[in-house]
Amino acid sequence: MGSDCVELHERLYEFLREWYNAELMRLSKEEKPALVVDFNELDRFDPIIADHLLEFPETVLAAFQKAIEGFDLPTEEKINVRIRNLPERKQIRIRNLRAEHIGKFIATDIIVKSASEVKPQIYEAVFQCPECDALITVPQDAIILQKPFACDCGRRGEFPLVARKMMDIRWLKGVEPFEITTGEQPSEMAVFLKEDLTTPRMQKKTDPGSRLRITGMLKELPKRIKGKMTTRLDTFLEVNHAETTEIEFEEVEITPEDEQRIMELATDPNIYERLRASLAPGIYGFDEIKDSLVLQLFGGVAHVLPDGNRIRGNIHILITGDPGIGKTMLLKLVSSVVPRGKYVSGKGVTGVGLTASVRKDEVLGGWVLEAGALILCNKGLIAIDEFDKMNKDDQIAMHEATSVETVSIAKASIVATLPAQTAVLAGANPKLGRFDRYRPIAQQLDIPETLLSRFDLKFALMDKPDRSQDERLASHIIASRITPDVVKPDIGINLLRKYIAYAKKINDIQLTKEAADVLEKFYVDMRDLGSAGEIPTVSITLRQFEALLRLAEASAKVRLRREITMDDAERAIRLMRYSLTQLGMDSETGLIDIDRMESGISASQRSRIRVVLDIIDTLQKEFKDKDISVEDIMAEAETQGVEKTEDIIERLKREGMVFEPKPGFLRKIY
Repeated sequence: MGSDCVELHERLYEFLREWYNAELMRLSKEEKPALVVDFNELDRFDPIIADHLLEFPETVLAAFQKAIEGFDLPTEEKINVRIRNLPERKQIRIRNLRAEHIGKFIATDIIVKSASEVKPQIYEAVFQCPECDALITVPQDAIILQKPFACDCGRRGEFPLVARKMMDIRWLKGVEPFEITTGEQPSEMAVFLKEDLTTPRMQKKTDPGSRLRITGMLKELPKRIKGKMTTRLDTFLEVNHAETTEIEFEEVEITPEDEQRIMELATDPNIYERLRASLAPGIYGFDEIKDSLVLQLFGGVAHVLPDGNRIRGNIHILITGDPGIGKTMLLKLVSSVVPRGKYVSGKGVTGVGLTASVRKDEVLGGWVLEAGALILCNKGLIAIDEFDKMNKDDQIAMHEATSVETVSIAKASIVATLPAQTAVLAGANPKLGRFDRYRPIAQQLDIPETLLSRFDLKFALMDKPDRSQDERLASHIIASRITPDVVKPDIGINLLRKYIAYAKKINDIQLTKEAADVLEKFYVDMRDLGSAGEIPTVSITLRQFEALLRLAEASAKVRLRREITMDDAERAIRLMRYSLTQLGMDSETGLIDIDRMESGISASQRSRIRVVLDIIDTLQKEFKDKDISVEDIMAEAETQGVEKTEDIIERLKREGMVFEPKPGFLRKIY
């Protein structure tokens, strides 16, 4: 066996001298160096050693270290050997790991769910014998410090610790990536990093939410009950090499044939209609909403201003409306198109599950940071159904994520800011079941107004009886049952995913003067239209103007263009106008009022509230601060032409602006 080891490290010395001599010389000048070896190169040099590495990794890696010691390098620092690019047969899903894999070299993909802090650990302790002064070195491979049993001189008992060697370690909890766990519970695995894999640069790459492709050895972790070892074992993966993999759009493989088909699609004059037809063809109609969802999939471009301020490129969309009309199906279909997309629903959505949390983990040690769905979907899309059923605290936690696309957390000594560059597609149900187009959306959804304003577009799917429309819908459903090919997507989901991935590589889109003039004119005209009425309203805000630019950028990406043209600007305006008209139209004034969409109080209603408050003030002064009769208030309001006074009084009572000291009387709270 000894001669075999000598021959092994000699062969590895030859391999390193032939393939990595210059790299070793360069690494010897770095701090905490690591030599990354491609498995394919080792396999070409000596297939037997390569196979031996897969079956007995600790032996071969130890021989690698011995071989490196044979080089005359200008450093005494240990250079670790890291192996990457294992053969496909050794790339195993976490759920498929078994006892037969223990001690073997494997590769797997994970998303980091939680991570411990980097901590030092003793890996070698030196004790001294009090009688003969001999030094006794004891390797440390357990949690409890291992002490020597006896000295060579025969002495037994306690030996003082005189020296120790330490290394940095970090524990991760990894889960399987979303795209390989459709309909399955993602499996988890404890992951162990040490030495150069815990440097500040690597620590950032292995934070929660990161995607890693790791190679390493599967090892057992004995379970103890009341200090006694059991026959059941836990397993963990001791990492040899880790590299980040953004296996969302950047990892989508696009062949030259795919690229040619994508170019043909981009030049098709009917491409927008074809994309719309490819998105949920089983759901009839809702063309404007489908157009918006297509643009959300392509997304805009993030801009970093000279002062460091970042403007998001992701488009957020909220869909509400009547039940049973297809909201959930739309959400699921859109999230399935995106490789890093995820669908979550209902009360099961919590702030911890969406954003991030800190919890105490005995396996990882101490407090650990755990990433939620928004962070795990970074650079992807999350579809949140039953958005209105989330707890208020959880909705508030989303403000930062939907605005500046980060999640900040400060709990239990952990202070971190995690990336959440995620497009949000939310679905919500009205409080009273069906959507009432005559009431502001904020009054019908249990969602904070501040969060409502974060959505670029808001739509309502309404189920209105219409004989001709109903006949077309029924015919469409019957045809889809008889001939399923009727609802076959025009562009298959695989090609659509590759098309979007190809378009997302465009990260610099210029705004042409013609398009800028059109967008600016629309914005200014809308503002003028609101201010020119008898009751001034705000028809559009700068938030909607930024959303217009994002939509126009996404429209340009569909054509694979690097500039926004007139067509893109007009398409963005059409969708924005549809959203504003559908949910922002004040039925009393006939004008678009953005407050109706976002604050729940339209300008006309706010005007009536102001008049009623003035009436209460006047009457209280006349009656010398006595209680004011509701009948007197309503009579005076009627003479001033104010309608729905009862509703206004009820609102004032709910919001604590007036109170009812006795039935039928009011008093204002100052």
